[in-house]
Amino acid sequence: MAARRFGSLAALGVFAVAGLGLIAGCANEPTRVQPGATAADTLQRLGAPTGRYPLTGGGERLQYSRMPAGFEVTDIDVDASGKVVSVTQVLSEARFGYDIKVNQWRQNDVMAFYGRPYEITRVSSFDGAVWTWRYKAVNERRMLYIYIDPTGVVRRYHTGDDLDFDRIRD
Repeated sequence: MAARRFGSLAALGVFAVAGLGLIAGCANEPTRVQPGATAADTLQRLGAPTGRYPLTGGGERLQYSRMPAGFEVTDIDVDASGKVVSVTQVLSEARFGYDIKVNQWRQNDVMAFYGRPYEITRVSSFDGAVWTWRYKAVNERRMLYIYIDPTGVVRRYHTGDDLDFDRIRD
């Protein structure tokens, strides 16, 4: 009887520790930062960002990327007074056509918006580099490809299935 009670208490302890881990994990989720929070509080809560980029008007973008293994890049824009003004998960098919500025963006604009890519490759049909990010669309693993010419200008983009994942799954 005592052994059975000890086993139940041990299991309860394991679940309690797991629950605390989940709560702690939620605390450092970038998309949970609220506009109006301070940059200092955000940095204390989330730790160092994967990228920091200046914004026009004196603000700064704090970027939290889960690349190369993850599927999310969260941009947290802070105004000149140090307050969070927006929190955006930028790897979204609904946003690509609106956000990506073909023939206008340069390589540094891509970095400031999406951060470091999952990979950089070349293809024979394009003179330049193809930057790739992984993302999810309705739980399907997808890829965003941005084509950057030798002068550093974005010339086109497209999305496609994550064929690496399909090979692993089959």
